[in-house]
Amino acid sequence: MSASNGSWFTDWFDSPYYHILYQDRDEQEAEFFMDRLAMHLQMDQNDQILDLPCGKGRHAIYLNRKGFDVTGADLSENSIREASAAANDRLRFIVHDMREPLITGPFDYILNLFTSFGYFNEEENQKVLCNLKKGLKPGGMLVIDFMNTTRVLDMLVEHEVKSIGGIDFRIRRFVREGIIVKEICFEDNGQPYFFEEQVRALRQEDFERYFNRAELSVEAMFGNYDLLPYDCTTSERMIFILQ
Repeated sequence: MSASNGSWFTDWFDSPYYHILYQDRDEQEAEFFMDRLAMHLQMDQNDQILDLPCGKGRHAIYLNRKGFDVTGADLSENSIREASAAANDRLRFIVHDMREPLITGPFDYILNLFTSFGYFNEEENQKVLCNLKKGLKPGGMLVIDFMNTTRVLDMLVEHEVKSIGGIDFRIRRFVREGIIVKEICFEDNGQPYFFEEQVRALRQEDFERYFNRAELSVEAMFGNYDLLPYDCTTSERMIFILQ
């Protein structure tokens, strides 16, 4: 089985194998980041927050536990179905493609977390950013949390095997035409599978170009989930606070 050409994100993110491969994501790290972010932004419990894309809702659910009113949205129907088990009157989940205008809102804060930007071509990436901006209330803030591409490329592991749940995921990473590609091959119950992840190798100057076109201003930029200053060579993340 292989990912459909041009829609790798639809196939892979909606696959149960995606969640198997990434089941060891650090929940404490995610919660720590949300704590720091809420404090820095001085979020109020009356504020409306959108987490897009939200996956299975780990950030959205935690923010709701802290008392916030949160909407989680994602292209993956399977992820939204699972996240919706935690829904309540101040936490809701919807299926949504971020290339399309938002169908709810507006919001005080929109969060685009864990390198969830740069999946598409230049025009579609710009459209995503414009859709997010249009979903903000006047004075609202957009947060984009992206890998530090410079550091990632310097430390790129070209080949590795991850054995999880009896499955050997054979992973190959490389750069193709400005895109970081991760090929994922494995077998399960005698059936071969192949998926691919693609994310544009965006650097700070690339984001600034997107932001200028969308008429968004950078209010702050951080280099990790502790919200320490960004350093091009050593920081783990590029975290933009935009208005």
